[in-house]
Amino acid sequence: MLRRLYKFYRMHFYPINGALIGLLIGLSVHFLGIFATIFLALCIFAGYWVGKQVQKDRSFLRNLLDKILPPGSYR
Repeated sequence: MLRRLYKFYRMHFYPINGALIGLLIGLSVHFLGIFATIFLALCIFAGYWVGKQVQKDRSFLRNLLDKILPPGSYR
């Protein structure tokens, strides 16, 4: 039974994941409102972007904080 479910999921990976993402967005808009949902999506995107940059360059976050904050204030 689980093997058949897994095979079905693998065959329809993108439509199933798209439907789940659509469900999450719809529920978020319903319960939080449109502006809170947009803010949440922007925060998620920013977190993804920073994480991707840190994965490429370990000192990215330190360099970013040096640009934003006065030198030495986060150490």
